[in-house]
Amino acid sequence: MQPATMNKEILRLAVPNILSNISVPLITSFDTVLMGELGGSHIAAVGLGGMAFNFVYWNFGFLRMSTTGLTARAFGAEDKAAQMATLGRAALLAAVISVLLILLQYPFAELTYWLLNLRPEQVPLVDDYFYVRILAAPAALLQMVLFGWFFGRQNAVFPLVLTIAVNTANMALSWYMVKTLGWGIRGVAWGTVVAQYLGFGFGLALWWWECRRGELTFKKPALHLRSRPENQEKTKTPGLSEFLSVNRDIFLRTLCLTLSFAFFYNRANALDVGTAVVAANVILLQLVNWLSYGIDGFAFAAESLVGKYSGANKPAELRRVIRLIFLWGMAFAGLYALVYAGGENYILPLFAPENTAPETLAQASYYLPIVVAFCLAAAPCYLLDGIYIGLTAARAMRQTMLLAFGAYLIVYFVFGQHYGNWGLWGSLLMFMVLRAVMQYWWMQTGRIGLTAQTANSLKD
Repeated sequence: MQPATMNKEILRLAVPNILSNISVPLITSFDTVLMGELGGSHIAAVGLGGMAFNFVYWNFGFLRMSTTGLTARAFGAEDKAAQMATLGRAALLAAVISVLLILLQYPFAELTYWLLNLRPEQVPLVDDYFYVRILAAPAALLQMVLFGWFFGRQNAVFPLVLTIAVNTANMALSWYMVKTLGWGIRGVAWGTVVAQYLGFGFGLALWWWECRRGELTFKKPALHLRSRPENQEKTKTPGLSEFLSVNRDIFLRTLCLTLSFAFFYNRANALDVGTAVVAANVILLQLVNWLSYGIDGFAFAAESLVGKYSGANKPAELRRVIRLIFLWGMAFAGLYALVYAGGENYILPLFAPENTAPETLAQASYYLPIVVAFCLAAAPCYLLDGIYIGLTAARAMRQTMLLAFGAYLIVYFVFGQHYGNWGLWGSLLMFMVLRAVMQYWWMQTGRIGLTAQTANSLKD
């Protein structure tokens, strides 16, 4: 495949992914704007409440990632049965997890509050947010599975349509419940819950359409404990035990990533710096989220295309798509850096209006340069995550993340804690850089658990 053709293929997947992904942090940002009119304490509460919720919720992002990687490899090998089997297993796992989340919501909340080191005065507002929004877990987790399956089938349009529909409903409902009904932070949470269930119903309609278009049928869920003999030579599609192993490793990797941000909030709350700095950190982490979700547009394209070419056993195309993904992704990261550096006076007041939260605005402006540095320094690890997921190199993702997370904690306690909020941000940035360095080295030395042929193709 010629580079021009492959660039078109990358953009065909990346552009809808970028639009879809950027709309996700816009919801949290929109919620922050709504709370900004109520003062800095509400800004901090919605950020901490979102983080408390995400500590439970983001950790199950493996449902989307593993579904994308496994489905993409089956798609590349033209194995329709394996694609449907992956969807069935992931949906069953999502349903079980969501029921457990509802039943165990109180201990999960208490654990996350402890990890985030919430102050006593913050708990009531965060409670109002968390215990409402957790009700959306079943719809949200099952949507993750649908998103992963669509991405694996090289379809980025349906996730975009679904995301826009959910987020539009979310913003409209949150605005109505906060502004008209006066429900405050609970209105923001209820807007999310109702929108997620509406979105899940719409997602099922899109899934039915995709099945008809692709001539896919659910004859029976293939929940075999081992790979099916008839598919071993064709795709080596994993059975249920292997599927769970991949999900376990991605879960542990994601748990470390979530813990890294939970640790950040914990230490930020422990600093004797006042509410303004805590609220400023919430705002700046929104900008980091915008960055990560935007770059993830190319990472998601990598998941789909790397998985497809790996499953189709096309090493030349595999090498080329990885190089082009990096070129596009880093160029996009540079654009983010320029926008953040030049748009300070336009972006930050959206979160902290000068007339209601002047101290928060001043602190956010003071620490903005570290977020600009994030744009270029953290982008490589986001892109490498997409490559690893496409290769279903889950064990290697887990190992590199565990080592990088351990180094992050050591660096903070040895150096970072002596430099206040700057030291905290610097430790987090070092964590992102170390992740990328270790992932790249792991891949180049053939330590990512792939077949010899695929591993060698990545080193050429």
